This record gives sequence, C-alpha cells and structure tokens, in this order.
Amino acid sequence: MKFIHVTDTHLIEPGQTLYGLDPLSRLEACVADINRHHHDAAFAVFTGDLAHKGQLPAYRALKAALTRLRCPVHLLLGNHDDRANFVDVFPDRPRDANGFVQFAFDTPAGRFVCIDTNEPGVSWGWLCQKRLDWLAAELDRNAGKPVYLFMHHPPFPVRLKRMDEIALQEPERFTRVVTGRTNIKHLFFGHLHRPIGGSWNGIPFTTMRATSHQVALDFVTGGIVPGSHEPPAYAVVFLSDGLTVAHFHDFLDTTNTFNL
Repeated sequence: MKFIHVTDTHLIEPGQTLYGLDPLSRLEACVADINRHHHDAAFAVFTGDLAHKGQLPAYRALKAALTRLRCPVHLLLGNHDDRANFVDVFPDRPRDANGFVQFAFDTPAGRFVCIDTNEPGVSWGWLCQKRLDWLAAELDRNAGKPVYLFMHHPPFPVRLKRMDEIALQEPERFTRVVTGRTNIKHLFFGHLHRPIGGSWNGIPFTTMRATSHQVALDFVTGGIVPGSHEPPAYAVVFLSDGLTVAHFHDFLDTTNTFNL
C-alpha cells in the first residue's frame, strides 16, 4: 500500500506571507506534485499545524486547496491549530466521543490510529486522560493486527533544544499506553520541520520537513526556534508485510535528473 505523509502547512490568510514565504502557494505546489506523480496513493495524512494561527480563513483556504487533491485526505491537529475553528470549516471530519480530533481507520496494511495532541494556548503537546483512554481502548480492540500511529508532537527528545521543550509533555503517560504492544509498526509525526528517523522503545519513527518554513539543524541554540528556508517536502510511504519504506521528496527541487 502506498500513502502520502504531509505535515505543518502553517496556512495563514490568503495573500499574506509567513517568514518571507507563501504557505498557501507551497501547499498548492505540493498538491499538484502529488497529483502528478502519486495519484495512485491510497490517501494522504496531514499531521497537524494546518493553520499557523488557527484562523478560519486559513482553514477555508486549506479546504479549497484539498479539493484539488486526487486522493482522500486525513487531517490531524497540531499546537498552532484551533480545534473549534477547524471543526467549523471541517464539520464532517471524525472526532472521538469527547470532541477531540482523533480517529482510526482500517487499511490493507493495518489499522491507522490518529491522535490529537493539541492543547489550547500552549506550544507543547498534551494527552489528557480521556485521550489516553481512547487510545488504549483503540489499541486493545486491534491487538491482533498491525497498527500505525500518527500524531503531531513527538513523545521523546530529538536533541533540538527548543523543540524538545515543546514536545509532548509527561510523555511517560503515553509510553505506558503503548509499551509492550508489539503490533505497533511505525510512528509518524510532524512538529519538528526536520527529516528525522529512528527507533523509540522498539517503535520505528519518521518525520520530515514541513511544506512551509523549516527548523534549522542546530543542536546548540536554546530558548528560541532557529528557522531555515530549506526546501519543503512530503513523504511517499510504502507498506507491505513486515516492511515500511518512507521516501522524502523535496517537491520544489528543480534539479535536473539524468541517467548515471
């Protein structure tokens, strides 16, 4: 199975710029590139920070841009998002019984579980007991099949000082829910605006650069987020029995290709 992972679109009001860039035009270029090269993807998953300030015009622009995407799309929230405004523009998107934008769905490769780590008014991630209970119940129901987790905030440090400060808070609570569940095959997340992969407590993970601005590769600076205008990217992910392969594609790269 093939799907697309996109993260951190950070849309603002159309016509405005953010850090010298136009997030909407970058998203539109991303959608066009996916349509051109990966229209056979089963779906796309966007792992949060859909809007930079959670404003209604940004979500309306997102909705319009996604109507041109030729595959279905699943949307998660990040710390820059506003849950109420998102629901206002996307009222038919799934939510749990407590109103959190978290949901799960079956795919040929297994169960995809999408988690809401948004906490209003703060930059870090949070999972209240209600959200953790929902996750535990979802994992219990699907103990016999492969599970892939999606969330915005990473539940562990990555050595980017400021980003580690605003990762998922009290991650040990999340760790207790997922520990020992050997059917969890991969964790996909956003928030970091960097191409990073590895393994956490035996669970492989990946994240990549945003479609908007990036976070610089800086292991020294603390207290602020060092920014970067590195190229935007999305991931093309292939899943098969016992194998997960993620390709990171810099969709604005104009480098010529040639035969070696």
